[in-house]
Amino acid sequence: MAVPIINDWAKYFDNPDEGLGSSYERIVLNKLLDFVCKTYKIQSALETPCFGFTGVSGINLLNLARQGIKVSLEDHNLERIEKIRELWQELRLHTDIKCNLDYVKLDYPDQHFDLGFNFSALWFTQNIRSFLSEFCRVCKKAILICVPNRNGIGYKMQIKDYSPEKYPFLHPEYLDPATIKFLMKQNKWQLQDENYIDCPPWPDIGMKKELFFNRLLKKQEIQENNTEPVTILTYYQDEDSEFAEKMFKYSFVERTAPKQFKKYWAHHYYLLFTPENSE
Repeated sequence: MAVPIINDWAKYFDNPDEGLGSSYERIVLNKLLDFVCKTYKIQSALETPCFGFTGVSGINLLNLARQGIKVSLEDHNLERIEKIRELWQELRLHTDIKCNLDYVKLDYPDQHFDLGFNFSALWFTQNIRSFLSEFCRVCKKAILICVPNRNGIGYKMQIKDYSPEKYPFLHPEYLDPATIKFLMKQNKWQLQDENYIDCPPWPDIGMKKELFFNRLLKKQEIQENNTEPVTILTYYQDEDSEFAEKMFKYSFVERTAPKQFKKYWAHHYYLLFTPENSE
């Protein structure tokens, strides 16, 4: 998640054009989520916090809901919660979404969800130790956490506007995979898989990738409003059945690049956990 989305998230509800970069990201994320759900026979999922994607907020698990999986979400902004709820209703899908101001406590019974999911949003939690303890308590089969690739060449650019004084509620130190693995182990959850994800043929830069390619190839300024709108919502609205296929055309780096290259080029890193002693 780039820091600017904190201030301009609302614009995507008025104009859901997410561009090529975020659209590709959504499709490869859907593929990973589908794999996890099939592997662990997931029937219910919690995403908390659900704000962390550069684009339309609260729709990371839409594809799971379309498959009949019960989805619950948490956010800390009441205005955004209402917009997320309205969007799900427009798509004729259901989600239980509630407000959680600090994510220190998760108000659910033990082992209430099959899957816990967090995408690039751990830094909104106000106590990472308490949050992960609660996350492990309310989840039963698997927890999938994605963080920005802090080794990536674009990471520092994405957080260039960050300072503790300007964003006291944001905790970049919570995005450290080693810290996450240590705390999950303390909660008796074991690491099953970890790897780089979201490794397209463009760098992790804070601009629409269509503009990047146009400027790279034509060496001229291209106005943003001259690019074709791209949004996964057309796919979910059954208006573009080939959307996923079109995005996967850009996956050749994701599929073929060596891990050492991805260490510096991939945009995100995922960690998949299951309870210790689980079958």
